[in-house]
Amino acid sequence: MRALGWALLLAWPAMAHVMSMSTGELTVSGAKAHYELRIPLYEISHVKQPEETLLANVRFEGARLVSKSCKTDEPAESYLCAADYAFPKPVDEIAVECTLAAVTVPNHVHLMHATLAGKREEAVFDSALTRATLRFHKASAGEAAVTEATAGLLQALSGPVQLLFLSALVIAARSRRELAITAGAFYIGECAAVAVAPFTGWQPAPRFVEAAAALTIAYLAVEILLLPKAGARWLVIGALGTFHGLSLWLFIEGTRYRSALVLAGAALGQGGVLAAVWWAVSRMKSRRAIPALASALLVFGLAWFWMRLRG
Repeated sequence: MRALGWALLLAWPAMAHVMSMSTGELTVSGAKAHYELRIPLYEISHVKQPEETLLANVRFEGARLVSKSCKTDEPAESYLCAADYAFPKPVDEIAVECTLAAVTVPNHVHLMHATLAGKREEAVFDSALTRATLRFHKASAGEAAVTEATAGLLQALSGPVQLLFLSALVIAARSRRELAITAGAFYIGECAAVAVAPFTGWQPAPRFVEAAAALTIAYLAVEILLLPKAGARWLVIGALGTFHGLSLWLFIEGTRYRSALVLAGAALGQGGVLAAVWWAVSRMKSRRAIPALASALLVFGLAWFWMRLRG
């Protein structure tokens, strides 16, 4: 029964929606502001009149909408909206209300970047945090580094696909040493993808990257079930890590953050999750739970892969 409970706990996200993320760029000049919103197409497939609805859920206090336009960016599978605003007078701080989570999916996160005369500010919005005030200041190198590393940490742990693959790494490890080696190989694979992808000219669709990442869970689960004593597993996991690295690269491309800082944040977050899951799994009284956990991961990986292919 305990093994079944762990299996159900790992499988429940198959019915969930991976955390979605949109980005916004706000450029302020005196009493005028230009805003650009980018969101994955599959997040708004159910939104009626997105050209009206999306911008209506991002509000800048005191601003008057002057013009707007929206279009589909097919190569990137994203939807773009641009809008110009006018304030009654020049501003040095802006109160923002963002309720995109109410019209997209409940776990939607909007990452907003804003600049004013070389000064920058960032804000993160979700279903619980819908209001923020942008107070422009000259960002120090330390502030920028913390912001970018934190964003990398959040992106690396942004949904069940990422978290369950890390869980699969722990389940596949037969010792702490093997976990350290495979985790290192996984991280090297992520770094390799981020380093090489810009030179390939390939712009993978977010849906493809999600589907591929889900399939890595299924593949590792099959190894656990059918090849429990397989050697050189670190080599396979390094290759699987490249698919997860593509997700980080798409995030870096969208935010223009520095790769090294995003990857550092990702490593910190992933290391914390691996340690927590290892602690939990190591306290199981029976190793017979491992096949049940691997089976749950296999079901999730295949189900999510199928949903992403169809969706």
